[in-house]
Amino acid sequence: MLRRAAVVSSAPLRSALTAALPARRLALSPRQAAALVAAGPVSDGGPRVRFAPSPTGTLHVGGARTALFNWLLARQQDGKFIVRVEDTDTARSTRASEDSMLADLKWLGLDADEGPHAGGECGPYRQSERGELYTKLATQLIASGAAYPCFCTEEELEAKRQLAEAKGEDPKYDGTWRGADPVLVASKIAAGETYTVRFKVPPATFFEIDDVVRGRVGWDVGATVGDFILLRSTGVPVYNFCVAVDDALMGVTTVVRAEEHLTNTVRQGLILQALGYALPRYAHLSLVLGEDRSKLSKRHGATSVDQFRREGFLPVGMINYLTTLGWNDGTDKEIFTVEELVDLFSLERITKSPAVFDMTKLRWVNAQHIRIMPRPELAALLRGYLVQESLVVDDGSAAARAFFLQVAELAAERVEVVNDIAQVVEQVLSYELASTVVSADASAVVSDGFGEVAAAVTASYEAGQMPTGVEEDFAGAWKAWTKVIGDATGRKGKKLFMPIRLALTGSLAGPDVGATVQLVLLADGRASKVVTMAERMAQLKAVKLPASA
Repeated sequence: MLRRAAVVSSAPLRSALTAALPARRLALSPRQAAALVAAGPVSDGGPRVRFAPSPTGTLHVGGARTALFNWLLARQQDGKFIVRVEDTDTARSTRASEDSMLADLKWLGLDADEGPHAGGECGPYRQSERGELYTKLATQLIASGAAYPCFCTEEELEAKRQLAEAKGEDPKYDGTWRGADPVLVASKIAAGETYTVRFKVPPATFFEIDDVVRGRVGWDVGATVGDFILLRSTGVPVYNFCVAVDDALMGVTTVVRAEEHLTNTVRQGLILQALGYALPRYAHLSLVLGEDRSKLSKRHGATSVDQFRREGFLPVGMINYLTTLGWNDGTDKEIFTVEELVDLFSLERITKSPAVFDMTKLRWVNAQHIRIMPRPELAALLRGYLVQESLVVDDGSAAARAFFLQVAELAAERVEVVNDIAQVVEQVLSYELASTVVSADASAVVSDGFGEVAAAVTASYEAGQMPTGVEEDFAGAWKAWTKVIGDATGRKGKKLFMPIRLALTGSLAGPDVGATVQLVLLADGRASKVVTMAERMAQLKAVKLPASA
């Protein structure tokens, strides 16, 4: 077997390798890569965490939760939240996907301290732009004897796999080129033969981590891990090599990620040790499951952050719910502000068991945040949606502002997501009097002198006595007007208010009658689907009541 010293001293191998590794059009120059390696891991005294998505699709709730936990940890401990794009899968990675994911993080409010858009001293933050860095460190690992070129063809490797499987053995690489003569290796490189770079796994090694979530986890490296590839024959680095190098040089102190990456830890840890870098602390999060307890997927409904945004969920509602998927503060509290979560969050309170994504619970949590949102803020949010959907026109008038504030009051008690307001507003602005008065449910109200109340209401409207909706104290004006109708008909209580509700809203149930009337009055001329008060009064005068009335 070739001794490490022989590899280090083999100048032909090192020079040939440096010359032969495929050149790539990347943002990081060889000189910059050398400077980053020489500078070593970044350290600014505080925790440094990262979210490292692969831009091959959309940001799903599992990834969003991972990003959120990293962000909360950084904000709580005055650390740095790094966004790193792992786009070495050139066949599937797209800039459109990256832009979509970064936009989703921005919508959630998970602002990066360092990343493709934020910049930072550890950039570039796209792995596709860091190729020179991986090449330099692969060369360094070969020079130190921790890695070696492998000239096995795909056909040879497949034959080795089949032979191992036939023997009932783990089909790991058998180390054919592990101890090859460096002069032979250099000559094959010089001749232009293609090769991969493999990591030389130390024999009889046990690798162990103390995972914050899972406790002590270990691997018998010699028995389970063969010499694995660092660089493909094309010169493209493999995932685990990139991750280990980037985590080290970006000074990542804690790696919080999904449990599906747990098995990657042993390879990444071996690489870090071979390069002389310290291992970060690890916290592997359990999966997010659907309600059928299978892995959450599209068949369970909406799973991407962008889908939830388009359906009208609030960023704070999403953050609140996602944080409680696998974490709690030790109490029964379920509704948190972002500031509270920053104060309370800790990795130590993350549970090991899988979390179940419950859409009903998410909608309930979102509804609670709608209820506590300041009304002007909620009004602005609802205005944006209603105008975007061409349901309402905003002319910027005082009446328009009053209309949207009234919509906010209505929404606060009746919707779970912003988009629900469209149906609620349409129902409030509709007028189904003709069908309601002949229904069985309305018979008691209609037969109890409804015609008398209807006549008093239309007479008061035609006399200009009904409030206009823009009064400074509409509630007071409404109360005074209902008293006028009560005095005119000799009614009060339920015998007054139920027929007034039916006369003005065309319905027997719904939001507060006064609030509904104000909304109808203010909607005149600005809502695309509204039965105006004038139209309601005309219908009320013309409606044919059942003979029993």
